[in-house]
Amino acid sequence: MRVVDEAVLLLRMARWVIATARHDTRIATRVPGNPKFTSARDAVTRIRDGAVIAVSGLGGHQRAAILHWALRERFEATGHPRRLTLVNVGGHGGRGLLAGTLDELARPGLVTRLFTSHFETFRAFLEVAAARRCELQCLPLGVIAELFDALGRGGDTVLSEVGVGTFLDPRVGRGSPVQGGRREQWICAEGERLRYRLPPIDVAIFNLPAADRRGNLYADGAAMIGDSREIARAARRNGGFVIANVGLLVDEDPSRVFLPAGAIDAIVCHPDTEQTIGFFHREPWPLVAASGKGSIADGLAHAQFIRRLGELAGGFPRRNAMDAVIARLVAATLVAELERGAHVAIGTGLPEDAVVALFESGRAGEFRFLVESGTVGGVPAPGPYFGAAFGPKQIVSTAELFARCRSRLDAACLGALEIDAAGDVNVSKRGRGVRRYVGPGGFLDFTSAARTIVFVSRWMRGGEIRVEDGAVRIVRRGQPKLVARVAERCFDAARALRAGKRIFYVSSIGVLQATPSGLALVRVMPGIDVERDVLAMAPFPIALPASGVVPVVDRAVLAPPTPSSA
Repeated sequence: MRVVDEAVLLLRMARWVIATARHDTRIATRVPGNPKFTSARDAVTRIRDGAVIAVSGLGGHQRAAILHWALRERFEATGHPRRLTLVNVGGHGGRGLLAGTLDELARPGLVTRLFTSHFETFRAFLEVAAARRCELQCLPLGVIAELFDALGRGGDTVLSEVGVGTFLDPRVGRGSPVQGGRREQWICAEGERLRYRLPPIDVAIFNLPAADRRGNLYADGAAMIGDSREIARAARRNGGFVIANVGLLVDEDPSRVFLPAGAIDAIVCHPDTEQTIGFFHREPWPLVAASGKGSIADGLAHAQFIRRLGELAGGFPRRNAMDAVIARLVAATLVAELERGAHVAIGTGLPEDAVVALFESGRAGEFRFLVESGTVGGVPAPGPYFGAAFGPKQIVSTAELFARCRSRLDAACLGALEIDAAGDVNVSKRGRGVRRYVGPGGFLDFTSAARTIVFVSRWMRGGEIRVEDGAVRIVRRGQPKLVARVAERCFDAARALRAGKRIFYVSSIGVLQATPSGLALVRVMPGIDVERDVLAMAPFPIALPASGVVPVVDRAVLAPPTPSSA
């Protein structure tokens, strides 16, 4: 990226930060004759003590920030509303860095119960939970979206194979409560499936780009639509109410209406309502909208620059040169193992970088990528923009995305914190204590649906691995991510193998594959000594080919493609 481009991005981010710092929850765009248009401060006065609030959004997309601030300000001024239950599919916190996220509501006494799938970004909530002032309940991301849809249609539970044999299965693990103690269980086993439930929704809150003067809502230009329609229906069916936050007032166009005025109770039209990080609906980023206009290469450069800023601020783990090598090996594995046109779900973390590697090699167009937020096609955006896609072909609701996955999902590329002798994977529990809890996000939903699963992780915690003279060298040993038994089972390899799934594990040393008798090394990185760097470091036996000779990965993965070959 040119220096001038970086300067432009820094200026954009500065303008965005200033806009969030000067927020005023009393601002209202009034429409004569339509009392639904109101200020954020007035809109939240209808929320009663003990209400269950569903909020649409994931990561930095679709944040109804002005409503989050208004709710916090009202509580700080009056002590009400109190004892709220908050439900969000996941990842909608601020990592301790961003203002205006759901972490604004992490105040003792304000929200006392949080349902979500991915807790890592909810750092303020994790602190309140560590002080035992907020109960945490974990459900799979796709299941939460399916429950929103069920509640809107008059149902109250979902029966699913997702999570069977994992820590969420009460026969195997703890079920839904993250913390110990006398917490209500929201999952029960029924034969070979699990029954999930949520409390009825009293209030729906979401962000969409625009409204007309009648109060119809429009989704054109959104980076995601999430659960907007589903939670609106769920709240209305339960006799609750719906608050929409929009950024624009537009002329009526019946052909483009996303939600009709009759489905909405209050509309907060605020000029600084965000499309995504750094962009407002009044001046959106076309590349992440369904129109997909713009340069994907420029979008990736933008995202990578903002990620570097996040790394410097401590909000994201630092990437190194070896991570790029792993990403290229994952990309090569996907190309080798999947047919052209395969539908591939992409998880957060290193899997995002694998898609970047595919794009740089010119092969991203061979697959249709899906992201748990609801984007279909294009190139999933990495880093702080995860959840969006650059040049998406479609943007659908979260519930529809997972319904499509249940119908067809050829592969999933997902991260892993640790892997054990059986091939089971932990992606949710990073260490002791609630402060370090991550949660699985859409991991369990994707692994349940996919026919081929490619897990990706570094080979070690700590230590150092480099590429030197065209070979991979372990310079300093760390702690292998292979363990005797995972701390929390998020993936049951034996069950997956019985279902006929193919399972691969890609890391700095090469590619492992799950078999009924354990893990087998199927490809090794150039320079890696199988005996010293793999077998001696693993805490359990790893099988080799019958010949004893492991195929070596093509050295092309060790260096980025040249511009002429990309």
